[in-house]
Amino acid sequence: MDARLATDCFSALGHPRRLEVLRLLIRHAPEGVKAGDIALEFGQPPSTMSSHLRILTDTGLVSSQRKGREIYFTPNIERLRGLVLYLVADCCGGQAEQCEPLLAELLPCCP
Repeated sequence: MDARLATDCFSALGHPRRLEVLRLLIRHAPEGVKAGDIALEFGQPPSTMSSHLRILTDTGLVSSQRKGREIYFTPNIERLRGLVLYLVADCCGGQAEQCEPLLAELLPCCP
């Protein structure tokens, strides 16, 4: 990930509602959530939520898939992974042992 893409992603996540939507989608991965259900969850009109979802989609943080008449949104885990790795790429100045607490929190399921 380059600095420009990282900046675009962080800009998209700079709105509290979009950050909440992304976290909702992460909780429901990989199945995804219907667009209408996302709007209902946050009590927002579909047109407003559509704008938020478009911004998240434009950055590649989420993707959509039509299933019948419904559109489901899912998080792009690879894009999120790239964003997090971009942040920690130079963590601790190359002293990996100092990053162990951070890695333990990020990867609690792994030994």
